[in-house]
Amino acid sequence: MAETLFPNVNWDRMWGATVDTLYMSAISVVATFLIGAILGLLLFLTATDNIWGNKLIHVVLSAVVNIFRSIPFIILIVLLIPFTKIIVGSMIGKNAALPALIIGSAPFYARMVEIGLREIDKGVIEAARSMGAKTTTIIWKVLLPESMPALVSGITVTAIALVSYTAMAGVIGAGGLGNLAYLEGFQRGRSDVTLMATIIILIIVFLIQIIGDSITRKLDKR
Repeated sequence: MAETLFPNVNWDRMWGATVDTLYMSAISVVATFLIGAILGLLLFLTATDNIWGNKLIHVVLSAVVNIFRSIPFIILIVLLIPFTKIIVGSMIGKNAALPALIIGSAPFYARMVEIGLREIDKGVIEAARSMGAKTTTIIWKVLLPESMPALVSGITVTAIALVSYTAMAGVIGAGGLGNLAYLEGFQRGRSDVTLMATIIILIIVFLIQIIGDSITRKLDKR
């Protein structure tokens, strides 16, 4: 049946491309979660009315986040070519996409983290401060636990965006399903290859959404 519907699909290559896409997505999601969470915390804490209130640092961080969040991903890949070559040594292959994926998505997630932290009842934070809790204690015992549903929901949205970014990165040689769909499908007029790659990407996206929603529901105590 599969051979009839998708006569031009090389299933070994399709599986290899799927593994590459999952690899790029997984590594970049983990890095984005860590870097974005740190940036988001700093944005929140350095706001004028917060614990580390510092207008200059907050403005600089906000500017950096806004700049990198606003650059279209395909342009960002091109801009980061020199940096990527220094870090990875090549612009070809699955690892070559990682710097652009992480730098492009971490600022986006940082804003989502900041928004999630702002939704926390300030009374809870003030109560912790009045009891003499240190900043690290407030972060680990109040801010992160209280905002965790929003953080998980945010990383779910970001992970889905990253899957689409890997497809775009594949067009310029980063590997994965995007690369296969473009080189083996579009350029050679094999629409079935492009269709199959698209179906697999959609399955990955649906699974991420289902898993993310399930974890968010479990964490949400409201």
